[in-house]
Amino acid sequence: MCKDCGCNIIDNVVDPKTHQHKIEIERGILSKNDRLAEQNRNLFKEQELLVVNLLSSPGSGKTALIERMQVERSLLGTNNLNLGVIVGDLATDNDAHRLQHRGISAVQITTGNACHLEANMVAKATQQLDLNSLDLLIIENVGNLVCPAAYDLGEDLRIVLLSVTEGEDKPLKYPTMFKSAQIVVVNKIDIASAVEFDRERAIANIQKIAPQAQIFEVSAKTGQGIKLLLAYLAEQLKIKPSIQPLHG
Repeated sequence: MCKDCGCNIIDNVVDPKTHQHKIEIERGILSKNDRLAEQNRNLFKEQELLVVNLLSSPGSGKTALIERMQVERSLLGTNNLNLGVIVGDLATDNDAHRLQHRGISAVQITTGNACHLEANMVAKATQQLDLNSLDLLIIENVGNLVCPAAYDLGEDLRIVLLSVTEGEDKPLKYPTMFKSAQIVVVNKIDIASAVEFDRERAIANIQKIAPQAQIFEVSAKTGQGIKLLLAYLAEQLKIKPSIQPLHG
């Protein structure tokens, strides 16, 4: 499942003689992660933080979305919705510097060959943030729609970002990720016509795979739709105790 980082969560082998499948599940990896994720969740609850796990393919616009949220937060008059970000990437700290330039408290996790963030990485990163000063913590996961779906980080909500340049069938190709999301954000709608994006088909595919998800159509470049997303997150912050994370 995760050959790039070598986590080998599932090893599915077919015996050529019997045609029987031998499935070995390395439960220890995820069990340990789940325990640490619960510790993170308890910490976030104590701090009264709303924590979002932001996931997408590379280049979908996660960092640009967060930058725009910071800008629109001021315009909306929700300056009390203070943002903090933990950024995951294979290499470089470019995204963290981008966010810091916007006045956002940001910490970079460089994973090397690991194609996802894990709960212990997030726990260490939080030690570099002043959680008391934050209302919303965004975990910008590594750009990948496969491996991160299996890892609970202690978040309250999962947001999956889909850009119009990726095609309308992304939810069908990566159903596990979309099924785990409470929010799906369709980004780059300002260029939807230029890339001949079939909005109706895309929305239908999202609703088919993730009927539980709230859908927001936005442009991180122009700001279109961002205020609605921010207002929704601000409301979730108020009702956080009732949020039930969806994983798996």
